[in-house]
Amino acid sequence: MTRDITPAGSPATGAVDEAFAEVRASFDRFCLAAGIEALGTMMEADVTAACGPRHGRDAARRAHRWGRTRGRIGFHGGKIEVERPRVRGVDGREVTIPSWETAAQEDWLGRWAMNLMLINVSTRRFGRAVRLPEGDVPAPPGSGVSKSAASRRFVALPAARLADFMAADLSALDLLVVQIDGLHLGDDLVLVAAIGVDGEGNKHPLALVEGATENAATVQALLDNLVSRGLDPTVPRLFIADGAKALSKAIRRTFGSAATIQRCQIHKARNIMERLPKEHHAATRRVLRQAWELDDADKAEKLIRNLARRLDQQWPGVAASILEGLGEILTVVRLKLPKDLRRSLACTNIAENMMGTIRRVTRNVKRWRDAGMALRWVAAGMIEANKGFRRLKAHKQLSVLRAALQARHNRMTTNLVAHVTRAA
Repeated sequence: MTRDITPAGSPATGAVDEAFAEVRASFDRFCLAAGIEALGTMMEADVTAACGPRHGRDAARRAHRWGRTRGRIGFHGGKIEVERPRVRGVDGREVTIPSWETAAQEDWLGRWAMNLMLINVSTRRFGRAVRLPEGDVPAPPGSGVSKSAASRRFVALPAARLADFMAADLSALDLLVVQIDGLHLGDDLVLVAAIGVDGEGNKHPLALVEGATENAATVQALLDNLVSRGLDPTVPRLFIADGAKALSKAIRRTFGSAATIQRCQIHKARNIMERLPKEHHAATRRVLRQAWELDDADKAEKLIRNLARRLDQQWPGVAASILEGLGEILTVVRLKLPKDLRRSLACTNIAENMMGTIRRVTRNVKRWRDAGMALRWVAAGMIEANKGFRRLKAHKQLSVLRAALQARHNRMTTNLVAHVTRAA
């Protein structure tokens, strides 16, 4: 026999359950009604502050009530109509109501649209994402959830953020490392981006420029932008590039002896493997990996030269490619950096990680109409990637890099002065 353990005289909960059932069935409507009621109270307080109590005879009032009208405010990524009071000043002009002006701001609607675009919700599905079909808050014409309205907001907000991003002051950043990489979006459209690492190991997206190809002029425009925004060209820094000759040329022209260039070892190995048959891949990859891990730059260079010599008879072009830029391939080894720091700075993985986020963000774009559209999307992707950045793994060893860069810069400056003196 089952015993009844319900205490005698317990209060009935049917009414409460019924109320909660209504809330669950129409939670959106409940939130909307509560929000409108709170907004109404705030607007009435603003009107009272400007006009005094209703039916009062306040001689110090600045305005008087002028009926009511309907306006639109943002809700669920779109707009809804709300009744609001009107106020006119003693001069007959319309007086704004502060609480209404704040509620009617559309910037957050643009941020909502931008956030959904960044997580790959297409503009055609924007309405479904913010207004569920089974919900009881309708989306009538003019509610701002159509694909064109969402697209306009997405264009407007990234354009403003791009302008702020490209004009941000860089003089306060203690940048030790700058990585530069390109993203090909079409046959005649390339975007080149820069990302920096400061002395604490924090990563910062820096700049973005467009061009038809990843040539010296495009990279030079990127570097000129960095310098104009406060990046001191006389401070020693490590520049990491993907191996394009245009990058090294533009970096040396802009920063001179203050620039130490490291060519990406991963790009270099990938380019070599693509030109060799598969039977040579394992042995070549093993030699390159062994060279990258050595602490002695001279021994590493000897290993790579021996590899090129073995391949020279059958694959002379590949052998020449292995030796091309050899000095810049082993820069982090010549600087005598700790092994963990070398692994972090011997490649453009930081930039590649950012590029991966950009590709995910832009995967719904089927056609790039112009460079302006590409800049907006890629800048939005860089800002999105910045949210997930973590400090450099070997950030505690960055002081070693700073000292090594400064020592190298001092040696090069001394040698240059001695050479000029001898020439004179």
